[in-house]
Amino acid sequence: MKIEIKRKGENGVLIVKRENDKKVYSESYLMHLIKKELIKQGFDVIKKRIAKDKAFTHLWGDNTTQYIRTRGKKKDVDSFYVYDPNYQIRLLFEDYNKGECFLYIQYNIFN
Repeated sequence: MKIEIKRKGENGVLIVKRENDKKVYSESYLMHLIKKELIKQGFDVIKKRIAKDKAFTHLWGDNTTQYIRTRGKKKDVDSFYVYDPNYQIRLLFEDYNKGECFLYIQYNIFN
């Protein structure tokens, strides 16, 4: 899996499936793989269900909607969350299995 964080123009995270990557069959597992890859890149992130995260009650989603965010407010570290705003009309893992998917990123979430 290749992850490219775009910071200019359209803020987002491009997730690219490499040839030798296995197929993914659920949103939860795909978000888990993305989280693991971000951790490898040096980010301190967690995967949460929107409905259970008391830190961000303003986010939308149902009981199964998940997103990835930085663990907490830290000095000199960008805080962010990564989410799929189209969760109601698509299955993210299907796009990933076709070759790539795009998630949105919101910065400075603890400010």
